Amino acid sequence: MSPFATDVLHLLSDRELEVLGHLAQGHTYTAIARRMDLSPHTVDTYLRRIRGKAGVSNRAHLMVLALQVTWRQDLGLAQA
Repeated sequence: MSPFATDVLHLLSDRELEVLGHLAQGHTYTAIARRMDLSPHTVDTYLRRIRGKAGVSNRAHLMVLALQVTWRQDLGLAQA
């Protein structure tokens, strides 16, 4: 995982990390909303906040971040 993604990981809430995990699995905003019992607008708000905290400007970079964070969590290297 890049040092950038490691730094961003510590800025995100548990709920934001959960949204990123669903995004990394390939779920749409609507599917994430259903899984988390939220509205799609709320999911969009979470993802906009994540983009702001990470300084990510587009969906492709957001997906890269989501995959890196998910990979780190799968290895048991989540937030300390």
